[in-house]
Amino acid sequence: MSELKRILITGGAGFLGSHLCERLLDRGHDVICADNFFTSQKSNVAHLLDKPNFELIRHDITIPLFLEVDEVYNLACPAAPGHYQYNPIKTIKTSLAGSMNMLGLAKRCRAKILQASTSEVYGDPEVHPQAESYRGSVNPIGPRSCYDEGKRAAETLFMDYHRMHKMPVRIVRIFNTYGPRMHPFDGRVVSNFIRQALLGEDITVFGDGKQTRSFCYRDDLIEAMIRMMENKEDFIGPVNIGNPGEITIRQLAELTIKLTGTKSKLVKKPLPADDPKQRQPDITLAKKKLKWEPKIPLAEGLQKTIDWFRGIDIEQYRPPTPLY
Repeated sequence: MSELKRILITGGAGFLGSHLCERLLDRGHDVICADNFFTSQKSNVAHLLDKPNFELIRHDITIPLFLEVDEVYNLACPAAPGHYQYNPIKTIKTSLAGSMNMLGLAKRCRAKILQASTSEVYGDPEVHPQAESYRGSVNPIGPRSCYDEGKRAAETLFMDYHRMHKMPVRIVRIFNTYGPRMHPFDGRVVSNFIRQALLGEDITVFGDGKQTRSFCYRDDLIEAMIRMMENKEDFIGPVNIGNPGEITIRQLAELTIKLTGTKSKLVKKPLPADDPKQRQPDITLAKKKLKWEPKIPLAEGLQKTIDWFRGIDIEQYRPPTPLY
């Protein structure tokens, strides 16, 4: 058993945050979940409320938070394009002011802090696959820049706090992730396809469907985050976390149709501005430093996600932002 710690998870009631809460609670740690419930659901952590080592706080990290903790996982930020573009100023404030507040908390507590960054820092990449050494191709004034540039600036803050104050920071760049507890209306391609297929609706494919993504199942992703936080080396990252298996959006739609048994048809819509044409992580560094690589194949993980979607009452979910 590892040393028991007091751990703060911002965005802890979200899709990934709630599973991270579970994993750390199972290890016996005291876990504080902070979330403003903009895009998350309290139901994601309702089953944890009776645990004596779990605490839930409704809080927006753009406002300072004063706690005594040993570690901070900073996951708070809208991550789906429809969500972060709904209030772009709020999105970039979460990345900037939120990161500064959490770094300040960690500095005061002498806590280790992990930043959940994103593959979006690479923008619409001109290098394929994307390694951590690639500096990206990001439009700083486009509709996605509130998220892309916000996360890039957050990485800058983390590195400057590390250089100036010798703080033990960690940075992971998360590529497309999926699994149970995805919000059915988060606008991500996996949840869109599954929801549309199960409702017997046409499946919406943007562009020609030839753009590629790489999908990592949530359990694999959470394992990598914990390994990064707990690594004893002075390895701060950034490190790519994702599945290097590349698939086109059209292939994903066809696989979803096959696994759900729906008769849904594919319908094409115009490709959104600055939508990346390719996205595939080079995880050489994660293999070397964390001894990690994803284990769950896409078809297996997608089936588990479909089964979860079948078991929920979709009427209990509402789009946090207007559907586009």
